[in-house]
Amino acid sequence: MGAGGGLKVDAAVVSQLSHVPAAAETLERRGYDGCWTAEINHDPFLPLTLAAEHTRRIELGTSIAVAFARNPMTVAQIGWDLQDFSQGRLMLGLGSQIKPHIEKRFSMPWGKPVARMREFVAALHAIWACWRDGTRLAFDGEFYSHTLMTPMFVPQPHSHGDPRVFVAAVGDRMTEMCGEVADGLIAHAFSTQRYFREVTLPTLTRGIERAGRQRQDIEVASPLFVVTGRDETELMQNSVPTRKQIAFYASTPAYRRVLELHGWGDLQTELHRLSREGEWDAMGSLIDDTMLAEFAVVAPLDDVVRTIRDRCDGLIDRVLVGFPPSLDEAAVTALVSELGEESI
Repeated sequence: MGAGGGLKVDAAVVSQLSHVPAAAETLERRGYDGCWTAEINHDPFLPLTLAAEHTRRIELGTSIAVAFARNPMTVAQIGWDLQDFSQGRLMLGLGSQIKPHIEKRFSMPWGKPVARMREFVAALHAIWACWRDGTRLAFDGEFYSHTLMTPMFVPQPHSHGDPRVFVAAVGDRMTEMCGEVADGLIAHAFSTQRYFREVTLPTLTRGIERAGRQRQDIEVASPLFVVTGRDETELMQNSVPTRKQIAFYASTPAYRRVLELHGWGDLQTELHRLSREGEWDAMGSLIDDTMLAEFAVVAPLDDVVRTIRDRCDGLIDRVLVGFPPSLDEAAVTALVSELGEESI
């Protein structure tokens, strides 16, 4: 497991600013370890300012902010400020996105994403070192050059250290690079326990060992599909949206490797065809119970904690999970507490 020993339990908040204070307060009250925002249809950083203001303990992360839509200086600055304001609770999660979005949505350059991300992380640390220690800023890389820093533009010092940098990775090269330079890996929800054990962790370990680091030097964070309920009827009802979500990811060529490991490669072709025709309900119906159980934790409410812990054991250090909205505050708090207890 990670450096803390026990499994950390996280949740996401909707990034619409008016909803963030109450949502972050609720997560902290229920005992969650981390609160994550995403860059989808809202900025990922602004909500964390509100979350930091309305909480005292919970860690705050972006899962993810699109690195290549920005540059290291702008990200270094907002990371420094959020780390200071949150008193050291920031997890700076970065992702590459894909070429069409970077070029056509953000109007930014694309190319060599693994090398670019490695350099992005190195540039962040060079900028923070300049601000923290007064060292001369002299970062000159293939993609980014930061060589000017006059006193007017140096932020006030703080005592909370650099933000921890997490990088989202799917492919082998990005995963290996995480092991070399990042503080954490953000895995994709479209993974199975077998894929983690046979592909993700060995690949990450190669990077860790190449850099002379230890496994406890990096946290592995991952969302996890959870299907639970009080009885079989609720389990069946709650499985429907999860089957559709799994089918959506499975239709994407980039994730075909996960299916192929289980002998389901041909299904990706069929799901991709259906996605182009907009047949979303039909796609979900192709995710049978066997496949659902590989990609999601499926368990009744009284056994869901044990099943989640078994799925994460030795593979995932912090898990992002959601529980049915029908559960009351006391029930969710009890589940989160039990899930995060130290293993004996």
